[in-house]
Amino acid sequence: MSRAIRLIDYLDAVRAKRFRPGSHDCGMYVAGWVKVATGVDHGERWRGRYRSMAGLTRVMAQDGFASHVDYIASLFPEIPPAMAQVGDLAVCEGSAMGIFASDRVFVLRPDGLGHLSRLKAERAFQI
Repeated sequence: MSRAIRLIDYLDAVRAKRFRPGSHDCGMYVAGWVKVATGVDHGERWRGRYRSMAGLTRVMAQDGFASHVDYIASLFPEIPPAMAQVGDLAVCEGSAMGIFASDRVFVLRPDGLGHLSRLKAERAFQI
């Protein structure tokens, strides 16, 4: 199965899930995708350790990271957003994590899945 088809299946599976810090926030959303794409669960270390975004900041600092974006940057090579392929990770609006899909970046919003133009991506990470 191609990466694009796996991404479509993943997005369908998470489409209606509501934002919930520590279990389904933007970091856990992209970690879920990375697990589907690579088999490695980079979110396991953080899942359930916080219940608010302030809590996320606290556990990241305890583990030596300034933010969840810095954690992602420690795992994957950063690339120019214009070079990102389907399934690569995006950072939009300062700290929101998303997933590139063609001309869009799929992001998690409070009420479920949303999307932005890929031109809104400020950073990109290759997986």
